[in-house]
Amino acid sequence: MDGLSTPKQKLSALIITYNEMGYIEKCINSISFADEIIVVDSFSNDGTYEYLQKHSKVKVIQNPFENFTAQKSFTLKQATNDWILFVDADEVVSNKLQEEITDTINNPNACEAYWFYRKFMFQNTPLNFSGWQTDKNHRLFRKSKARFTDKKIVHETLEVDGNSCILNEKLIHYCYKNYEDYKGKMLRYGQLKAKEAFYKEKQFNYLFMTIKPIWKFFNHYILRLGFLDGKKGITISYLNALGVLERYRELKRLEKKNELTYYLVMP
Repeated sequence: MDGLSTPKQKLSALIITYNEMGYIEKCINSISFADEIIVVDSFSNDGTYEYLQKHSKVKVIQNPFENFTAQKSFTLKQATNDWILFVDADEVVSNKLQEEITDTINNPNACEAYWFYRKFMFQNTPLNFSGWQTDKNHRLFRKSKARFTDKKIVHETLEVDGNSCILNEKLIHYCYKNYEDYKGKMLRYGQLKAKEAFYKEKQFNYLFMTIKPIWKFFNHYILRLGFLDGKKGITISYLNALGVLERYRELKRLEKKNELTYYLVMP
């Protein structure tokens, strides 16, 4: 009978990093149940790369960061197993979620990909509202059945050839370490979203630059009940709105740079 049993499925856990000390240690510990851990680092200068080099279970590779989709696609190519668990450096897989993942990939009726809902942490306390309560991401999937679309360079999207299901247990996301860290993250996202819009030939608009950040704050703080998170809700809603404002600022800068280049190369 043992000879007829289905072989245990192997799992590759993947992460991309840049200056993640303070996050990465918890993350690596929480995915140590995986058969393979591969980290692609964008030349961190805070000790992240050195920490990963010394970790006996981790294979770390350095690769220049172009955008999130390109970096994750590169990382995916490094995996040797078909089942992939892709987590961010500030995410933690609980013991219950570890068990659910293991049971899922060894289920012969498993879907090709799985959405994870996330539990957001503001430093070490839960952020229950502020627009994140319905947030979910593809994190577990078959490499042979999925790829990252090249249509987005931030908030990368997985295209799945098959069915997507949802896991019950939530992924813990330590989204907010401190004010400057989260502010920097939102500004970088805004700049990448601007590049994405610029490549799609979307034009800068003063009206949108005024209205969209206000709407973002109103949506997260009022409609998505951010006020129930108290001061945390105000902070998160404001910084998310700031990211939207930065998107339009950067789009304006890109258009001006493009115009200047055009006039300089004209005969």
